[in-house]
Amino acid sequence: MTKSVLVVDDEASISFALEHLMKSEGYNVTTANDGNKAIEQATTSRPDVILLDVSLPGRDGFDVCQTIHSAPTTCDVKIIMMSAHSRDIEIEKGMALGASAYLTKPFSMGMVAQTVRDVLAGDHS
Repeated sequence: MTKSVLVVDDEASISFALEHLMKSEGYNVTTANDGNKAIEQATTSRPDVILLDVSLPGRDGFDVCQTIHSAPTTCDVKIIMMSAHSRDIEIEKGMALGASAYLTKPFSMGMVAQTVRDVLAGDHS
């Protein structure tokens, strides 16, 4: 069965690039451009992994991560947080809220693809 990825970023160019990358990797892809839409998409489509930007309109990525992981129907969805904020405290906060990985921008598309593969394989140490 084809794995699915939800791309959540309010920057259209980044969202488009990540959507294209994930499709080229063979994943089914949906997108959202704010925190509320991300939660709605996660609930209705139940993706295998979410690429989640931290800085979003409405609800930030930390709140989205916590909300998704506290709901019984989405608590096991893997989340990869993405942010230009690379301070240890932000990374630790994301991981404490249940993120499987945390990527700091700018990142390479190869790094994103490998991180998604690792998270889906259960190797995200």
